[in-house]
Amino acid sequence: MDMVPTENGLLGGRIRLLQPARGYRVAVDAVLLAAAVDATSGQHVLDLGAGVGAVGLCLAARVPGCTVLGIELQPALAALATRNAALNGAGDRLRTIVHDLAGPLPPDLAAFDHVVTNPPYLAAAVADPPPDRSKALATIESSADLGRWLSVATGALKPAGTLTLIHRSDRLEEIAGHLVRLGWGDVTVKRLPPAARVLVRARFGAATRRESPPLRLHRPEGGYTDEAEAILRHAQPLAF
Repeated sequence: MDMVPTENGLLGGRIRLLQPARGYRVAVDAVLLAAAVDATSGQHVLDLGAGVGAVGLCLAARVPGCTVLGIELQPALAALATRNAALNGAGDRLRTIVHDLAGPLPPDLAAFDHVVTNPPYLAAAVADPPPDRSKALATIESSADLGRWLSVATGALKPAGTLTLIHRSDRLEEIAGHLVRLGWGDVTVKRLPPAARVLVRARFGAATRRESPPLRLHRPEGGYTDEAEAILRHAQPLAF
């Protein structure tokens, strides 16, 4: 993997982001996910699959006083996440550690108020891996499949906490099934037309599903809608 980074901006330039010039690149999914987290100052957030730290950076920019711990499999991406926290003056609130979710989380971690995650979208059995190994690890399930990923996420939460994730809409039923099995079946779904993506917010409780009004990302004539622009460029929260 070519780890010579490029510098890009998020949230209308509020955030400076170093990321690899080749391989997996941060997309709007990370910004939408961060905007959907109902965090407040003083709360602790866990970001599973943190990559270069984009979700944590966006969340910290919107919610002063929250802290974010990122878990990342790839050491090179975790190193960039640490650099990004320092670059944005958030090194005291954002920390990233290298860990494989196939194993238990470090035992010294306390329970979190929120867990956010953008898991690999593709199951290994159906995926055609890209040649870039780093991108393959970011986009295709490997040592931890979706069920394992969600088990770790829910296990890290306080009983009153929330899990927020973004994923492919064609895997929604699979996600909901795992969450019900884990006891976190109180689910709210927000669709993101025309993108084949869904945001899911889960709480501890019996199987209940609600549909939040969709967030339409693009105008028919092209370009982002005003609602999407407010989130993507102006750091507004996403109404769930």
